[in-house]
Amino acid sequence: MSSPKREILERIRSEGPISFERFMEMALYSPFYGYYAGDSARIGRAGDFYTSPHLHDIFGAMLGRQMEEMWGLVGYPGVFQVVEMGAGAGFLAKDILQYLKKAEDNGQGTESSKDIFQHLVYTIVEPNPSMRADQQSLLGDLCDKVTWCSDICTLGPFTGCFLSNELLDAFPVRMVEMDGDLMEIYVSCDGNDLIEVKGPCSGEVYKYVKDFALVFPEGYRTEVNLRIRDWIRKVSEKLMEGFVLTIDYGYPAQDYYSSDRSRGTLLCYYQHQVNEEPFEHIGEQDITAHINFSSLKKWGEEVGLKTVGFCSQGTYLVSLGIDEIIMERYENSPDLFDIAKIKGLILPQGMGESHKVMIQYKGKGQPELRGFDLRNHVERL
Repeated sequence: MSSPKREILERIRSEGPISFERFMEMALYSPFYGYYAGDSARIGRAGDFYTSPHLHDIFGAMLGRQMEEMWGLVGYPGVFQVVEMGAGAGFLAKDILQYLKKAEDNGQGTESSKDIFQHLVYTIVEPNPSMRADQQSLLGDLCDKVTWCSDICTLGPFTGCFLSNELLDAFPVRMVEMDGDLMEIYVSCDGNDLIEVKGPCSGEVYKYVKDFALVFPEGYRTEVNLRIRDWIRKVSEKLMEGFVLTIDYGYPAQDYYSSDRSRGTLLCYYQHQVNEEPFEHIGEQDITAHINFSSLKKWGEEVGLKTVGFCSQGTYLVSLGIDEIIMERYENSPDLFDIAKIKGLILPQGMGESHKVMIQYKGKGQPELRGFDLRNHVERL
């Protein structure tokens, strides 16, 4: 029996059934045995899953371009702080910083934006010492531009951008099912086997269902991510002026809770294989659930964040000018293998449609961002 499973069984035997949210938290984040307590070897092409920065460094270059635009929209402050949470091995941080440094060295960008690098402070929120060491090793000389902290609460007030890529999908979720009434899924045990049991829903879950006017047919099962609310509140408390840029896979509420998803969106990733068995490979596989972006919008607005835009990752990157960066790099020496990887970022059959981009803003007025010029689906949230 694996150590994380033993820890969960001991908790159940001493306290009784635990919520699925608590189970997922222990499986992923237990400081001794959780999936994310180890090192970054789990992430990337050799691990259990990979993200957009692993596919091609142009993804980070595009977000670097986005930082240039945001810096201008908040008035070119002397310090523009980018805070990234869920940075993994640090590939996205490296690619953003390298793009901005190169733009400064080559005198690229507009006259007002090309010197952002000297005003930039990049902060990574990383509680795992092993991951932090991996990030520092990867970043090398760029570490001079980077600071680290272990929790959002330890951040000082800042102006800039709070950035996350595939972070919120790993937040522990409640699991619910319509069985006569709306019931919550708990985790119990039968000997050494983990089993599901149903119990009453909490008031928080009922309020969530009411807030989004959700009506579930008999047998419908889905997830409720309540952790996002506390997270966006903490982010807003630290962000004095600027943006929250969230990239993840998910849907507006009306699509998330459609009849087509009657078994929810929970998935597990083990050695690049997808399964729907969270009680298997505990501590050795990732467990994720898609994001209800309508909840991020609603809860963000409650803490002073205006929603600037929402669209697919592919549309966002094209609107932001990825074709211009491609021309700069490959005009005289096209690399078909590289181009194929870039297409994976923007085409629907890659990450272009499954992943969404949402940007929120705190400050005066309502800025417009180039990334949403082609399409903005805020009205669907």
